[in-house]
Amino acid sequence: MSSEKPSILVTGGAGYIGSHTVLALKQAGYDVVILDNLVYGHRELVEKVLQVELVVGDTNDRPLLDDLFKTRKFEAVMHFSAYAYVGESVTDPAKYYRNNVVGTLTLLEAMLAASINKFVFSSTCATYGVPEVLPIPENHPQNPINPYGATKLMVERILADFDVAYNFKSVRFRYFNAAGANPDGLLGEDHNPETHLIPLVLLTALGKREFISIFGNDYSTPDGTCIRDYIHVNDLADAHVLGLEYLLKGGDSEVFNLGNGNGFSVREVIAAAQTVTGLSIPVKECSRRPGDPPVLIGSAEKARNILGWQPQYPSIQDIVSHAWQWHQQRHK
Repeated sequence: MSSEKPSILVTGGAGYIGSHTVLALKQAGYDVVILDNLVYGHRELVEKVLQVELVVGDTNDRPLLDDLFKTRKFEAVMHFSAYAYVGESVTDPAKYYRNNVVGTLTLLEAMLAASINKFVFSSTCATYGVPEVLPIPENHPQNPINPYGATKLMVERILADFDVAYNFKSVRFRYFNAAGANPDGLLGEDHNPETHLIPLVLLTALGKREFISIFGNDYSTPDGTCIRDYIHVNDLADAHVLGLEYLLKGGDSEVFNLGNGNGFSVREVIAAAQTVTGLSIPVKECSRRPGDPPVLIGSAEKARNILGWQPQYPSIQDIVSHAWQWHQQRHK
C-alpha cells in the first residue's frame, strides 16, 4: 500500500493485539511490515485479512533483523513479540527471559545500528504486582510477582537507559486485560492454549468446554470474585497509533497505562456473556489461585490527557458482544 505516511515494522503482528494494531495502522494510512515467528501468530489472518507483508522470523535472529533494516526504510518499530502466559513464565522462566528480554535487546541493538530510534512497546500492568492504591497510576511502584511481569519491567528499564545513552525514544504502554474483537468480525482472540476469561466463558457457551471455573468466591469485593479492568482490543490498537504519532511528531519517551478505569468482576463478565449469548453458562467454583490480587484497575488519565486517547468501547456488553461475534464464526 503506497502512502506518504512512513513504513512501520510490527513485531508479533500476527498475534491478538498486534493484528488489531496492524489493521488500525493500515486504516490510518501507514505502510506496515509484520515480523512474526508464528509460534502463536496466525498466518491466515495476515494473508486473508490484513494483507500486508509478513516476514517469518524471530527477534533473536540478528542477521535477519540487519537484513530487514538494510532493505527497508522504517521510521519506527512496534513491538508485540512477547510470550505472555503467566503460569508458564513461572515453570519455564528461561523461555521468557530469552524471548522477552534477550529478543527485545537484540531488536533494539539492530534498530540502533540502522539509526531507527522510535519504539512503541507493549508492556503490562503485571509490572506493578499487587496494587497499593487503586486505580493504579503510572508512578505506582513496580514489583512484579512473576517472571512474565519481570521480563516486561526489565525491557522498560532497558528503554529508559537507551533514552539516556542513545536518545532512543519509546512509548511504553502498560495495559490491563485486553479483551473483545474487531467489531466487523475480521479479527479476534484465538490463543492456544486459551487462558483469558472472556474467550473461556464464550467457548463454554459454545459447548467447547464443560464449565467456566471461578477461582475464589471469598475476595473482599462486592460479589466475592476478582475484579479486573477490561479494555477493548480496538481501543488498545487506537492508543498504539496515537503513541506512534506522538513519537513521530518528536515526543519524548513516555509511559502510559491503558485501561477503562473501572472494573468488572468474574461474575459480572459471566452474566454479561449469558445476556449477550442468550445461553446458560455452567460455572464451577474453585479455590483461589496463588498471586491473584482481588482488584486490578488502572488509571488511564495520562493517555487521555497527553495522547487524546478516548476508548470507544468501555462497556463490558460491547466487549463481550464483539468477542461473541468472532467466536461464533471462528468455531462454526
